[in-house]
Parts: sequence; structure tokens; C-alpha cells
Amino acid sequence: MINIVLYQPEMPGNAGNIIRLAVNCGAKLHFIGPLGFYLDNERLMRAGLDYHELCNLTVHVNFQTFMETQKPKRLIASTSKAHLSHVDFKFQDGDYVIFGREKEGLADEVYNVVPQEHRIKIPMAPNSRCLNLSNSVAVVAYEAWRQLGFENALV
Repeated sequence: MINIVLYQPEMPGNAGNIIRLAVNCGAKLHFIGPLGFYLDNERLMRAGLDYHELCNLTVHVNFQTFMETQKPKRLIASTSKAHLSHVDFKFQDGDYVIFGREKEGLADEVYNVVPQEHRIKIPMAPNSRCLNLSNSVAVVAYEAWRQLGFENALV
């Protein structure tokens, strides 16, 4: 399965939803700091229900530390600035898909290391800015899982 990477997430409710999502689809989860909340935040805990202890979550102090410790073979950026749809991208087992901050998206430090062909976007209606972060992660994660044959899924 893929690795879901949240770049400096700000909203605990979104993070909690994504924790639950990661457990349910078998993805590894990475938070890159600084975080906009504490991991014991009540909204994060409520949104994540009791999945926190089941989640394969790693918290990285910053993007540089993430890159040094994980050494991702393929880092894919989900961004509205891409031209390639997430369904046209061919995911591979072990890919790292990074999602930006709720208010500001991804920073230049990420764009500087992600080649154009590894930038994907979710198609939307005209005049739409973006989806909610947890919805975006769900859409991309399940497409990646589908492409990988829903390995280890209960069907």
C-alpha cells in the first residue's frame, strides 16, 4: 500500500479522519511538523475514534528530517497545480503521497523535490478551489489501493 504524508497539518478533525482512513485501507501515515495541534487534541481523538492505537503513524519534526529518514523512492504531490489526474497516475506499492496544509497547500521545499510527472490532482468542477483535506486523502488513497488490487481487503 502507499504511504500517506500530511505536510504540516493544521486541523485536528481532518487528521483524526485520516488516521481512521489509514487504518482501514492499510496505509502507513506520516505527519510532517510543525503540527497545528497536539496529538492528544480532543477533536483529533474524537474523529479518529479508537483507531489511534492501530495506526502506523510516524511524526517527523520537519520536511528535511522526513526526507532523510524515509528516503522515499517516489514522492507524489497531490496538488491543484498539477495537470495529471490521480486516476491516470500509476501508483506503486510503497509510494509516498504528500498532501499540503489545509489553508496554504504545499510549500516550495516540497515542490523543489517533486518532479512535474509526480504531481497529481483530483478533477473538480469549474470554479472550485479544493476539496477538504480528509476527503482528498480518501479519494487518492482508495484509487491507489484499487490500482494495487485492494491487497488485504475484506470484500
